[in-house]
Amino acid sequence: MTNHTHREVRLVARPEGPVKDDLFEIAEVPVPEPGPGQVLVRNTHMGVAAVMRTLMDENTDVPMPSFEIGAPLNGPAVGEVVAAPGTDLTPGDLVEHRLGWREYALLDADQAHRLEPGLMPDPAAYLSQGPTALMGIERGAAVRSGDTVFVTGAAGGVGSLAGQIARQFGAARVIGSTGSRQKADRLIGELGYDAVVIRGAGPIEDQLRGAAPDGVDAVFDNVGGEQLTAAIAVANRGARIAIVGALASQLATEATNASNSSSASSASKTEIDTLSLLSRSITLRGIALYDHLDLIPQWNRRFAEGLRTGTLSFPHARLRGIEQAPQALRELTEGRHLGAVIVEL
Repeated sequence: MTNHTHREVRLVARPEGPVKDDLFEIAEVPVPEPGPGQVLVRNTHMGVAAVMRTLMDENTDVPMPSFEIGAPLNGPAVGEVVAAPGTDLTPGDLVEHRLGWREYALLDADQAHRLEPGLMPDPAAYLSQGPTALMGIERGAAVRSGDTVFVTGAAGGVGSLAGQIARQFGAARVIGSTGSRQKADRLIGELGYDAVVIRGAGPIEDQLRGAAPDGVDAVFDNVGGEQLTAAIAVANRGARIAIVGALASQLATEATNASNSSSASSASKTEIDTLSLLSRSITLRGIALYDHLDLIPQWNRRFAEGLRTGTLSFPHARLRGIEQAPQALRELTEGRHLGAVIVEL
């Protein structure tokens, strides 16, 4: 094994603003040899997510370690076991783990989760952000039959599934938000959204009131900032608001780093009238997947059935080759794609 090499993507500098390709290098290194209790995996697919831009910074508020300069990045990946001496895994097993951004991964056996053979029609589907979407809809916003639901960041890897899941939980009307008319048309035409508000096309609150004249009952918020403020303003009595992401803050941090301006930072702040929340009995809850890991196997079964029956779809972009991984993350943060972004290795 030591006579063979593979490629990994390393972080070479901290970003000062948006993701750029020169922040990464593709390094060719020896394929590692597993010792007892270790697993060598040939990665076949890896996913990228907006949080990876945050983890490129030296200090973050995310409860995950930042990427290290000179070391390969990491993130969710699916691959096939090559060797696993002294473990209950066997060559050919399909596993999921957290050492993406490289063609081969060496990890302890307890860090590789065996996947059910043939469950998903496409192994890339294991890299969907569906568990987060299910968590926010079911446990955060507690969507129920007849609800009007507002999903911010509806065209992302999470939001593109959250709207579909909301419908499965009985939502009568599903409204999304996104950054372009083209994405809005796709959300309505392909993913079953009833209406979409568009960032930059006028005040979000005015657009949302037009889309939800009877108010909103449940909110799945990926963004924060003006969109969360608008959701609170339009929320009905007893509404449940799940805070699942904070894209406005993440993007404002990038812009502030690049321009040294406070205007971008202020745009991400969310003004909350606590008396209004109190008087309308509105629940505002931050919810993160690491507290709800039991949903992952539940989601896998739900998603596999939905993909096979056509009741769920997996919107995603797929780039091929590990050399495309930096571009995949850059395009994701630039809002180039609808749905998840997957790199096929």
